[in-house]
Amino acid sequence: MKRLALIAFLLSLSFQGFSQAGTYGVRAGYTISNLDFKETPTVVNEHRNSFYIGFYGDFRLSNAISVVPELQFSPEGANDEDLHLDLIQMPIFFKFRLNEKWRLGAGPQVALKSHKANDSMRNFHYSAIGGLEYKFNQMFFMDLRYSYGLSNIFDDNLGVEAINTNIQFGIGYQF
Repeated sequence: MKRLALIAFLLSLSFQGFSQAGTYGVRAGYTISNLDFKETPTVVNEHRNSFYIGFYGDFRLSNAISVVPELQFSPEGANDEDLHLDLIQMPIFFKFRLNEKWRLGAGPQVALKSHKANDSMRNFHYSAIGGLEYKFNQMFFMDLRYSYGLSNIFDDNLGVEAINTNIQFGIGYQF
């Protein structure tokens, strides 16, 4: 819990530091997640479908580039109850403006597991994300994102390796 409070505090500092030129918003949508095992898994590994919600700040660095720290809740992992990962994620998304309507983005993401103690899964997960955004107008947009896990989700003592992959289809509203 202390780590979550520290992450939230650091995120709030980043919002404050860029507050002169930033906008804020909310995004939500549908997520399709799966675990990619290094070896053949002993459990049924079906993808997990769910809904996510998140909040963000969008801070322009120039006319073409902005940095977008976010805080979101995303149920991920696999469909088997033992493989559920309910994550509180903090992506730092760098958006590149292609034209008036389209933006391309990429960046790192750190995630904290939000429930289930002693389930043999690590509490922290690291990913790389990429995405494409289409703005309908100044307030509404839709986006598509893909995240690829960079760290094993299981504890080292299990001898099992898997990474989490995820696709998000979403809509957003910018205040």
